[in-house]
Amino acid sequence: MVSKPGLKAVLVEDNPGIREQLIETLADLVHIEVIKTFDTESEAKAWTLANIEQWDIAIVDVFLREGNGLGVVQALQVRPQPKRVVVLTNFATPDIRKRAKAFGADRLFDKSTDLDALIEYCQELDLAH
Repeated sequence: MVSKPGLKAVLVEDNPGIREQLIETLADLVHIEVIKTFDTESEAKAWTLANIEQWDIAIVDVFLREGNGLGVVQALQVRPQPKRVVVLTNFATPDIRKRAKAFGADRLFDKSTDLDALIEYCQELDLAH
């Protein structure tokens, strides 16, 4: 039996430790391959828009080395379905939640309390893939 390919993810996160931990966790628990990582808004927007057919989900932090993750989310509003964009942040304030939703995020997860929920969400996407 041939297994289906897993989801392909783009990770926009400027903290190297968090980035590496997420890559390992997603590969081990969800069968998601992180194909590209970015730590700036401009690089993330340029690549994800130019290569929209290569990824299934973008996981985006709000605060980046340069720019803002919400700018990435907003740029990806043009994505075709069933592509998903989620925000993963330590600053899940009501204002950030409202802005992320207005800019087109499918979901927002708090890094400190919602990692299990992010994993479950990604598992659901993988099953539907």
